[in-house]
Amino acid sequence: MARRFAYFLAGLVVWLLLGWTLNYQEVVVGVAVALITTGLFGGYLPMEPKKLLNPVRWFWLLVYIPVFGWQCLKANIDVALRVLSPGLNLKPGIVKIKTNLKSEIAKVFLANSVTMTPGTLTVEIKDDTLYIHWIEIKSEDPGEMTRMIKGPFEFFLARIFD
Repeated sequence: MARRFAYFLAGLVVWLLLGWTLNYQEVVVGVAVALITTGLFGGYLPMEPKKLLNPVRWFWLLVYIPVFGWQCLKANIDVALRVLSPGLNLKPGIVKIKTNLKSEIAKVFLANSVTMTPGTLTVEIKDDTLYIHWIEIKSEDPGEMTRMIKGPFEFFLARIFD
């Protein structure tokens, strides 16, 4: 019961932060949405409420958002330049990278962050290894490829989820 209440409270806070208003209509709808989502999905959430409500984790999440946005912007520009330069010889391929993240949800967030960055697509997650299709393999060194693909994502996700 305490776990579901914590998820309800977190959902309501996220709703209010996204709406950025305290109009009574927004609060009422936020309570309803938080109740419904907690009722439907509260048993499936992988983190303990004390981890979810930890303000340090929320701080790192707020820092992660602009970092992810910057990485996405850079990747979008890179892909746009490739599209506008049809004479470029691309070297696509599947890259195997290792992650140091421990929790499954952190690995999924890493995979999704990589996939949402244009030019890369996570194909599979197996234990601590991610297989990623990369539009341009820029290095033959596995360590360098891992650093280029994971970028700063892993640093922040470890602080948010592990």
